[in-house]
Amino acid sequence: MFQGLGDRLQSVFDGLRGRGRLSEADVKAALREVRVALLEADVNLQVAKAFTARVQERAVGSDTLLSLNPDQRVIAIVHEELRHTLGGNAVQPTLRNDGNVWLLMGLQGAGKTTTAGKLAYKYKAQGRRPLLVAADTQRPAAREQLKVLGRQIGVPVLEVADGEPVEVTKQRLDGALKEDFRDLVIVDTAGRLQVDEALMDQLAALASAVRPTERMLVVDAMTGQQSLPVARTFDERVGVTGLIMAKLDGDARGGAALSAKHVTGKPIYFAGMSEKIDGLEAFHPDRLAGRILGMGDVLTLIEKAKALEGDDVETAKGPRKLTDFSLQDMLTQMQRIKQMGSVTDVLKMIPGASKMLPAGADIDERELARVEAIISSMTERERREPRLLNASRRKRIARGSGTTVQDVNRLMRTYEDMKQMMKRMGKRQPGRGGGLGAFGRR
Repeated sequence: MFQGLGDRLQSVFDGLRGRGRLSEADVKAALREVRVALLEADVNLQVAKAFTARVQERAVGSDTLLSLNPDQRVIAIVHEELRHTLGGNAVQPTLRNDGNVWLLMGLQGAGKTTTAGKLAYKYKAQGRRPLLVAADTQRPAAREQLKVLGRQIGVPVLEVADGEPVEVTKQRLDGALKEDFRDLVIVDTAGRLQVDEALMDQLAALASAVRPTERMLVVDAMTGQQSLPVARTFDERVGVTGLIMAKLDGDARGGAALSAKHVTGKPIYFAGMSEKIDGLEAFHPDRLAGRILGMGDVLTLIEKAKALEGDDVETAKGPRKLTDFSLQDMLTQMQRIKQMGSVTDVLKMIPGASKMLPAGADIDERELARVEAIISSMTERERREPRLLNASRRKRIARGSGTTVQDVNRLMRTYEDMKQMMKRMGKRQPGRGGGLGAFGRR
């Protein structure tokens, strides 16, 4: 996500760092590169122009150029303007005690059906009683797909029949709400290959009948900013209250997200960050701006860790002290990080960690699976007391995990390095018990 843009911007600002002072020419030259980087990231031309103009207006003033750390001041201004471009403050859909009806709209293939399931899963976990409505009668597999998702997350699905009048759909929906006390209805509608007048009429009629409290447009971030102008048509015909950027994790450029607020005038509610059912995050412009500039996103990382606190006790445990770090702790913490998503993405949420990764590099998830297999092939005592791992035990572990003795030896060297690092951290924090920060506390 935003890999290309983030690398370019960080490279530009690396050229400003460490200078005693900055001239107006230095700032303007850097902003020309920023503008090129934005355009290469598929950001709307008007958005790129407005962004660099605002930054330049604030950055070339005497307060900035004559400050003790002008480079940091310029970066701070860019961060603030990025947040503004992404939408300013985080906005979430309105939720009442009951009677919430959310209508999902968008072009075909944008990811509406999957997003409907993710929304139901997300709000069910928060104590809501969602109901999914399969109203996509155009795509043959859409209703079946939603029913599969519904069974997976334990949420009922109301299926709309082919040719069913909207008045009948409304009556069936009202009946289901009264009988089952559902307080959040998520309606998955038919997608369009283009803005089709007949389908738009059907959508407008459905919206008029069910009277949605939120009308969300699902936008495929992979298609870039070209998918945004259709929002105007949906807004004119049906009304759009907010956007959901699907597949944002697969868009290395990020032009659609950076252009969305300016082009559509609507806030972004959520971002699809993976194909998993829990891969939907609230959209926070300030946090995303931090990720783009390599500042990390600790708040999202903490939220992901807290979401896992309800797991079994063993998974939630960390070592009693940093100096007690064992192979079992290594396995437990690695499994928790994997539950948070891509390890590369998790590392990028830690301030400064992205600079330790080569440009464009990803951590090989297969290597992590190999490490997990090796540790899982050990006995519990061996995990707790690695000093027991003599040559014969290592051969047995290699056979049991489908790896080589060299792989086992490599893992043990990595473990010893990590253990030494934990000991150093423990000495710096005398009298403080352990845990590994957000990744696992007693």
